[in-house]
Amino acid sequence: MKIVGQKSLYEGWGNYLLVTVERADGSRVKREVEHHGDGAAVLAYDPVRRTALFVRQLRIPILLAAGAGETLEVAAGLIDDDEAPETCIRREAMEEMGLRVERLEPVATIQSMPGISTERLHLFLAPYGEGDRVGEGGGLAGEDEQITIVEMPLAELAALADRGELTDAKSLILLQTLRVKHPDLFGAPAAAASV
Repeated sequence: MKIVGQKSLYEGWGNYLLVTVERADGSRVKREVEHHGDGAAVLAYDPVRRTALFVRQLRIPILLAAGAGETLEVAAGLIDDDEAPETCIRREAMEEMGLRVERLEPVATIQSMPGISTERLHLFLAPYGEGDRVGEGGGLAGEDEQITIVEMPLAELAALADRGELTDAKSLILLQTLRVKHPDLFGAPAAAASV
């Protein structure tokens, strides 16, 4: 298969293309494709307090599709030109959650919507401690973000996922990955030892 034609239909925050592909048998197929670049997402978790930081924000496509516009999701953002995914997610964690992220645990690079979009998401886990919340967070005013920071117990997030109430795909993938890699974090916190 090879691309034999590409026409821009719209250029804005997202770019929409009409792409023509020639198959091995010589037949051709045309598809509309959304292209806005790659992104990165991080599930920040506190292994001591057994909590995680999420954000709640308006998502207009979800409002259009489901009538409920706010979602609970992990911090995420678009990767700037020539930027490493790790640099992007450190920037987004600070902008959205006021969180300094030191160590990143790569999880996967996934295609978010392979039937319509070129977007690839680079997924990470990142442990944090109380001292890593060094900024205000809440998003950038210039990007019209109105983000609420939500810190929740991991056990509560797992229960949300089990009930089908954590609907953001990247967040669900990262939470389930954390459950597989660190199942001990999803029980009750251990009692502090007396000194």
